[in-house]
Amino acid sequence: YPDPNHPMLAGLRPSFNGNTPQLTVDVDRVKANALQVSLQDIYNTLQTLLGSQYVNDFNTFGRTYRVYVQADAQFRANPDDINKLYVRSRTGQLIPLSNLVKVTQTVGPSIINHYNLFRSVQITGNTAPGVSSGQAIDIMNKISKEVLPKSFSYEWSGLSLEEIGSGNSAFFIFGLGLVFVFLVLAAQYENYIDPTIIMLTVPLAVLGALLAVMFRGLSSPNFANDVYTQIGLVMLIGMASKNAILIVEFANQLHESGLSITKSAIEASQQRLRPILMTAFSTIIGIFPLVIATGAGAAARQSIGTAVMGGMCVATFLSLFIVPVLYIVVKTIEKRMKLDVHDPKTMNIVESALVTEYGDSYGNHFHGVHGKSSSLNHDQLNGTHDIPNSNSPRNHSDSS
Repeated sequence: YPDPNHPMLAGLRPSFNGNTPQLTVDVDRVKANALQVSLQDIYNTLQTLLGSQYVNDFNTFGRTYRVYVQADAQFRANPDDINKLYVRSRTGQLIPLSNLVKVTQTVGPSIINHYNLFRSVQITGNTAPGVSSGQAIDIMNKISKEVLPKSFSYEWSGLSLEEIGSGNSAFFIFGLGLVFVFLVLAAQYENYIDPTIIMLTVPLAVLGALLAVMFRGLSSPNFANDVYTQIGLVMLIGMASKNAILIVEFANQLHESGLSITKSAIEASQQRLRPILMTAFSTIIGIFPLVIATGAGAAARQSIGTAVMGGMCVATFLSLFIVPVLYIVVKTIEKRMKLDVHDPKTMNIVESALVTEYGDSYGNHFHGVHGKSSSLNHDQLNGTHDIPNSNSPRNHSDSS
């Protein structure tokens, strides 16, 4: 349902049944008033003799028993037995109910359910193989809008209501996990550059998880991207980041010891290869039993295991190549944006650039300034200083 060739819903079962045999008892109020019989006495007689009426409790032999008043089973087995019952009028005379009520056989619902004070019919069902619960909810919404009359409406309850309420929070939870891990790394490294390099590996893990779920869904129609897969994606935020942490941390140590950014990244990748593979293989081996889980709750374990295993495999392989490249690019950009005029290497770079631009005379001028001071002010580096004239010895001497 709705398409027999491509069903999306299965096992739809409404709680409403309008063909239940019933007896309708209509009281003739005019006759009851003429015979001086109270309507309350008529209703109490029907309730007590056909149903039951609680009287009291009594204790005997160390136990408590409840007392109910009810007609014997043989006197309430047939609809005609209602006409054999009597009710007492205000004058004390017994009046048969056959003179006061009319019993007719009809059909109707056995149970009338209410939802938010409105009469309702509950419909339960399952999804067809290969169809997710989200797709089933969408098709039910579409069918309800097309089929139900204008005076009817529909609401969701139970697990479907919980899924609709929490379905949009998956992206919020994933984003919150990213922010939390990023802030923890920023506090550890005391900067935002290294956490940025590390967090750029998370999309690799997400890509691997989605590919694993997609390929497994091709071989198993009942396998879909469900809430357990989304839990696995949140887990991959931290599990995929640890590989990049090993490379970035070791590369920073090598760079502080004097190696260049490129050599630091390459050397860190080579030195930390074995720890990365050891942690990755231990995680994959540990999660593999969930991938092939069977028995009760196997679908949930398979969803988490497939997502985590696929994400770890792809993230581990690609991070060995992408993290060093990201480290080199980001660190190079950071270095160019933070040129320190007090750094001797920076002074040599600026001196070579000025000599190339203005000639040897400015090189002598630059050496003179450098000899007196260990730094240049920002006006000189930005080009707002006065360029000495090589044809004017006086100006050259004053500048020196």
